[in-house]
Amino acid sequence: MKPLIRQCCALGLLMGLGVTGNAHAWEAGDWLVRLRGLHINPTADSDPINAPALGGPVAGSEVDVDTSTVPELDITYMWTKNFGTELVLAVSEHTISAAGSASALGDVADVWLLPPSLTFQYHFLPDSKFSPYIGAGVNWTVFFSEDLDSNFAAPGDSIDLENSFSYVFQAGFDVKLDNDWFINLDVKYIDLNTEATIRNSANGDIFVDDVDIDPWTFGFGIGKRF
Repeated sequence: MKPLIRQCCALGLLMGLGVTGNAHAWEAGDWLVRLRGLHINPTADSDPINAPALGGPVAGSEVDVDTSTVPELDITYMWTKNFGTELVLAVSEHTISAAGSASALGDVADVWLLPPSLTFQYHFLPDSKFSPYIGAGVNWTVFFSEDLDSNFAAPGDSIDLENSFSYVFQAGFDVKLDNDWFINLDVKYIDLNTEATIRNSANGDIFVDDVDIDPWTFGFGIGKRF
């Protein structure tokens, strides 16, 4: 993850050095709409897998969540030329797998996430072609279409993940191409936690009480000012 962050910072520095001259300043009342490609990189950690009917927690076990790359739409409203509010809209599919001492179980389930985020941003250089910003806010993640893997599930089994309310931090920059169009790079960290329950008719319920998904998201795309 650190090499990718360094590459993003280097890209920002090179783009910032390459753009000079006058540019349209962000102004109060501007709408900034961006379409980005978004890479989602969970840093998953969890409590042990707990199967009470089979003896309780499995020592050394945990669950893992894979990465996903999806399109993403975000909309920023500028309250002043420095302060804005951003709404992020995307959906992503992830595979949950058993890890640690339970890794032999392999893939456990596929799940879709709807994780809208609302952040409050400060734009440092709204009058410049290279316009960096930071932000912080909240995220509400809804889990849906949760399907157990066919190699893991028996008839009647199902999985449920609790929806999550969490906080978000972000940093990024816009590079203005003209008065209306710009390129954007954005990095976010989402403190995303959930609980998982597998309803198992043969062996009783299986629990993972604390699943820290905590993804980093890396977005790159194009935007337009309205």
